[in-house]
Amino acid sequence: MRQLMPHSIDICNKRFRFRAARFDRTFARVLDSAGRFWRRLRMPRICLFLFLPFVAPSLAFAQSASPQSAGKEVVRFHGTIDNVKYLFGVAQPVAHVKPGNILEANSLDCFGNALQKPGDSMSLVKGDNPLTGPFHIDGAEPGDTLVIRILDLQVDGKQGVGTFSPGFGAVNSTHYTPVLETKPLPERMWFYPIDMEKNTATFQALDSDFKVSFPLHPFLGCIGVAPANGEARSSLVPAEFGGNMDATEVSAGNTLYLPVNVPGALFYFGDGHAAMGDGEVAGSAVEVPMRARFQFELVKGKSTGWPRFENDKEIMAAGVYRPVDDALRIAVTELIHWIHADYGLSELDAYELLSKVAKIHLTEMVDPNYVVIASIEKKYLPPRKAPEPR
Repeated sequence: MRQLMPHSIDICNKRFRFRAARFDRTFARVLDSAGRFWRRLRMPRICLFLFLPFVAPSLAFAQSASPQSAGKEVVRFHGTIDNVKYLFGVAQPVAHVKPGNILEANSLDCFGNALQKPGDSMSLVKGDNPLTGPFHIDGAEPGDTLVIRILDLQVDGKQGVGTFSPGFGAVNSTHYTPVLETKPLPERMWFYPIDMEKNTATFQALDSDFKVSFPLHPFLGCIGVAPANGEARSSLVPAEFGGNMDATEVSAGNTLYLPVNVPGALFYFGDGHAAMGDGEVAGSAVEVPMRARFQFELVKGKSTGWPRFENDKEIMAAGVYRPVDDALRIAVTELIHWIHADYGLSELDAYELLSKVAKIHLTEMVDPNYVVIASIEKKYLPPRKAPEPR
């Protein structure tokens, strides 16, 4: 297992500075030669700048970099089937990340990349939802909030897979809701070709020649931190710490807020999805490996009770519980508290406003807990009185 620890990062930085200095000297010689060339031709100096795009293409790339990531230290980690975890809990960190810095890492699909072709069986799968991590966020302490900016998510492959496993899915019997079944539904497996140029995945029916394509929406099914009170929770479980929320809101451009329960927070992620319908009703999405890019910040001394999401247009709160009506109550109550604390509306005014403009959707109802997301667009809220974490 190759780990990029702080001393390795320092070595990478020194190599980068050396290469950057060597590039600067080379670039200066190119400019000097170009200047002499133009002087010999007695051409206006402005012509030199017409030449610049051809000798310095990296200049334009640097200017197009994200302002949030410019100048930040990047920690990289490569996840494999040999270094994944199957629990959210306290474990030896695979790397340390300082607040403000960038993490670039990959994750396997929920089957550990074991299902690759028709005829493969679920018996090949070593465990549920292999997780990349944990990553120690320096300075994070219990009672803080971990701010996770999801900078980029990229599907890492040309196909996804969806399965139906006996006893799993929204309309199967469980020990919570037993029903009479004539016979168990069979194990089935669908493979989804992914066209990155068209940004689509294609469903091919197994029992007919029907096929249809639909848009990709990459997101992470699993994202979370170590739970409180020394617990270790299965990577199948969503709860207050995040976990297997299967929320489409865990996508690039969104920010996630999670409570810090242990020193260092211990951040995990995995279970990449190329697309998924609300509820994940058959038990799987278009399951894919994923390449991810995150940036972390901390809100010191202030903790959120349940996962929260935010982007430029809306704020969103997650309710994670069973039965589903309790999950909905948690999501709405959490959103009311957020509006009251950060936007200054009374709780009753916030409650009434949500009744008119809120959006609520069920992200999954196949896991040990159900997940409901309640959201409101910022255009319906007064100016924010509490600054966003930066």
